[in-house]
Amino acid sequence: MAWFKISKAPKLKVENKKVQMPAGLWLKCNGCGEIIYKKEIEKNLNVCPKCNYHFRISAKKRMEMIMDEGSFSLFASELEPVDPLKFRDSKKYTDRVKEAQKKTKRKDAIDLVEGNINGTPAIAAIFEFGFMGGSMGSVVGEKITMAIEKGLAKNKGVIVFSSSGGARMQEGIYSLMQMAKTSAALAKLKNAGIPFISVLTDPTYGGVTASFAMLGDIIIAEPKSMIGFAGPRVIEQTIRQPLPEGFQKAEYLLEHGMVDMIVERKALKETLSRLLSMLKK
Repeated sequence: MAWFKISKAPKLKVENKKVQMPAGLWLKCNGCGEIIYKKEIEKNLNVCPKCNYHFRISAKKRMEMIMDEGSFSLFASELEPVDPLKFRDSKKYTDRVKEAQKKTKRKDAIDLVEGNINGTPAIAAIFEFGFMGGSMGSVVGEKITMAIEKGLAKNKGVIVFSSSGGARMQEGIYSLMQMAKTSAALAKLKNAGIPFISVLTDPTYGGVTASFAMLGDIIIAEPKSMIGFAGPRVIEQTIRQPLPEGFQKAEYLLEHGMVDMIVERKALKETLSRLLSMLKK
């Protein structure tokens, strides 16, 4: 009987290389849960092509979307908050402001712009939710008042795009005073017959809702935006009762007469220019 030596076959080296997908290429829609190519959403004005969910957008993007190219300019950009109360919770208010300024590369939570919307002159104030939740402090109140006063001086319609969690608690009473300040300025605009259009985007809450945001000659909301004073969870815990379905969504507010119209982002520019022209006449 012969004995044979069987040589072992050489082992093959298999490299398990993981394909690295570049970060930020895909987004999960908050409305339908679909994973969508980010550039596809951006081309659609940051609106989901599957379910029409309107993503939050920056003040800069909204400005470029609404104003005519080459017609607009920012003003009062140098204003920044101070700390009159020397407020501190888990960290100093001044530190929170510095962090927000570094993160967003801006002084505070609102931009003022003068320009044209489809050829119609307008003054606009645009909130930046990314800066401390778009909270309204003394700078935000002052800048909205400045926008209204410029509209009054130049006889131009004023638009405010709100996106805010409400008053800035770190400024206490100084923040709450902005509600009265902006409302008083709007009364002067109304007496002069100059239109004020309020555009409510997701989310609009607190002292912003309780003042200028609901004082528009026309109040527009983006689809499915959350709008109210206190959040739904806080209200439920307070009254100890379940809230109606869709409570505080733009569609619910339209049904109950709190807003005048819901306008999709793709139609917003045309709607604003048409309304400004009609109201001025």
